[in-house]
Amino acid sequence: MAEAHQAVAFQFTITPEGIDLHLSYQALSQIYLSGLRSWKKRISRIKNRIIKGVYPASPSSWLFVVIAILATMYMQSDPSMGLIAKIREHLPLSLSLSAQGQTVLSVLLFSTLLWLSLILALRFCLKLLLSYHRWMFELHGRISTKTKVWATLVRLLSSRKPLLYSYQTSLPHLPVPSIKDTLERYLESVKPLLDVDGFQRMTRLAAEFEKSLGNRLQKYLKLKALWATNYVSDWWEEYVYLRSRSPIMVNSNYYGMDFLYVTPTSTQAARAGNTITALFLYRRKVNREELNPSRIPGTVIPLCAAQCERMFNTTRTPGEETDVLQHWQDSEFVAVYHRGRYFRLWVYRAGRLLSPREIQYQIQRILDDPSPPSPGEDKLGALTAGNRTPWAQMRKQFFSSGVNKRSLDCIEKAAFFVTLDDQEEGMMGENPSVNLDRYAKSLLHGKCYDRWFDKSFSVVVYKNGKNGLNAEHSWADAPIVAHLWEFTLATDAFHLGYTADGNCKGEIEHSLPPPQRLSWDIPLLKECHIFSCSALADDVDCHVFPFREFGKGRIKKMKLSPDSFVQLALQLAYYRDRGTFCLTYEASMTRLFREGRTETVRSSSNESCAFVLALEAGEVIEHCHKLLRKAAEKHQNLYRLAMTGSGIDRHLFCLYVVSKYLGVESPFLKEVLSEPWRLSTSQTPVQQMELFDLVNHPEFISLGGGFGPVADDGYGVSYIIMGEEMINFHVSCKHSCTETDSHKFGSQISQAMMDLMTLLNPDFKEATKANPDKQS
Repeated sequence: MAEAHQAVAFQFTITPEGIDLHLSYQALSQIYLSGLRSWKKRISRIKNRIIKGVYPASPSSWLFVVIAILATMYMQSDPSMGLIAKIREHLPLSLSLSAQGQTVLSVLLFSTLLWLSLILALRFCLKLLLSYHRWMFELHGRISTKTKVWATLVRLLSSRKPLLYSYQTSLPHLPVPSIKDTLERYLESVKPLLDVDGFQRMTRLAAEFEKSLGNRLQKYLKLKALWATNYVSDWWEEYVYLRSRSPIMVNSNYYGMDFLYVTPTSTQAARAGNTITALFLYRRKVNREELNPSRIPGTVIPLCAAQCERMFNTTRTPGEETDVLQHWQDSEFVAVYHRGRYFRLWVYRAGRLLSPREIQYQIQRILDDPSPPSPGEDKLGALTAGNRTPWAQMRKQFFSSGVNKRSLDCIEKAAFFVTLDDQEEGMMGENPSVNLDRYAKSLLHGKCYDRWFDKSFSVVVYKNGKNGLNAEHSWADAPIVAHLWEFTLATDAFHLGYTADGNCKGEIEHSLPPPQRLSWDIPLLKECHIFSCSALADDVDCHVFPFREFGKGRIKKMKLSPDSFVQLALQLAYYRDRGTFCLTYEASMTRLFREGRTETVRSSSNESCAFVLALEAGEVIEHCHKLLRKAAEKHQNLYRLAMTGSGIDRHLFCLYVVSKYLGVESPFLKEVLSEPWRLSTSQTPVQQMELFDLVNHPEFISLGGGFGPVADDGYGVSYIIMGEEMINFHVSCKHSCTETDSHKFGSQISQAMMDLMTLLNPDFKEATKANPDKQS
């Protein structure tokens, strides 16, 4: 209980002479400095609210307006056309102010109203400009005059340096597509996947839906779109994530990996020290809104930043019917797991963030702690890995009061969760490919009980210094976490750095109180309720491989979109693997709109299927080449439609939710939403390439991240396009399905990539033969 004694600021004893008061000036100093930090944060938040509240204007522009109005008034001119005089007549203080004072006060009021009106007008203009999306559909090098004028106006209104959330109120709302357009696009997307009879049946169901129930549901949806900020996001979060009762481990959570070739230090405590420091530096930037708003690459078009708000201090708490996302304003500690024990590690002292070396010192204390776990403690994390309803019931039974509630609160209110893993992972040893696969599985599910899957994200630091993270999906999508992880890796390796012996830099204050061991009283939980989710974890088949033969540089030389190229390779690989086509999910984002999240790109199209069939049938190269480009253009168009609010699946999903609220059944919607996504894909975006100097330091290449399979008989494929010459792939499926094999599918992907490039550039095959080292 040493920590409890150190937290006491004063003590007193009652004696015959009276009360003897003993003050701890050191503790009082800590309280004062901590409170000072809290007040600084409050003032900073108020300042930021004002700055972003007047964007795209500036607070100083108010003074300019006031001076301009006063100057015109003293020049015997009235720019208000009598409004200032009207204001002066109705001033309640007219009897106590001089005539000049009344005039100045009236000018101040009029100037303020004029200034606010100008701000609203500028914001409205910016919102109208950001609602224009035709620029995305124009060919490169053939930009219309309208788009050029639009781009100039956007730059003018965005000339001031914005804060992270400055654009939020200027972003347009997600539009509701028409029923007719959505149904037409849906039928077009399933045509290559159905036989003639099946397509005719779906056409009939769609027509019946449009004529009868569809228009009624659409009216309710449009009403919601008028009222809500985003007509999709709240329902998507609730019904797709929070109401799901299945385990979030493997099924929902995803992972991010460390550098492929480099481990900055092999000292576990040091890597943890720098990683934790970098994450808190990022949180500071988020809190102070010092991060630049994300934009469409190569443009000034901003993306919604709403998902950043719940990045830290957030936990998904289980409920019997639906989970709840809980977010706390601040947290000065992290929860740490090591060898079955849980600790609370304070990272702030006297209002300052501990140095990386001090955090390393504290982490080493945990690593050196010989105490065993208490009964039931070591497997406690398995509760977050299993079905949600039993976890909610156990939480209510065992964690609603007493020492268990206090310890659980420490985990849930922590900034994030840290696992100090006793395994060694990474691309190492005599069989690096197998070790990469094991590394992916470790980050995806670990031992099922050594991660806290409910936290917004959990950082894993391995014994050999390798690291990674596991992220919960309901609060945000992968690009948000990828941005955080890019900053963390770059800050760790290039800015914080390590000493020659692999330790963190900085000084140590040896008087730091040790990390606090969390206490539990759960013996019955150990005997009756701790269960293993190993069956789900063991069933996952992961394969991670870097594709080094070429990257986006060579693809762009062929005048193709790298993403379209990869998606067509995946279509070809799947057809070769299974002998058929399937419904394919590619995640796109709708963050051009306020509170936008994702939309589905149905990558399996009539054009992609026609190309694959022609190539496999051995048709002439010129014809296949033409079909390839046509399929790539179709994919790009589908991606743009999804980004600009004209996707298919979120609209149909929301119509289905409305039908459930109204208590009506739609055979069409029921069938659409039950269709399996046997090929689920996602590109991990690289958003901050300026942080990595891949020209001078090509070894600092990130592996990206991945996720589990969506369908029991399907594949999950994630890929990250790194630099100009590499694409890293993450493939997952289930061992229990005899028709899927991640390694076999990975080989099919590699071969499909090579075949597509050879089709585009026949000389590529000869060049590859001449340089066999490229393939090794």
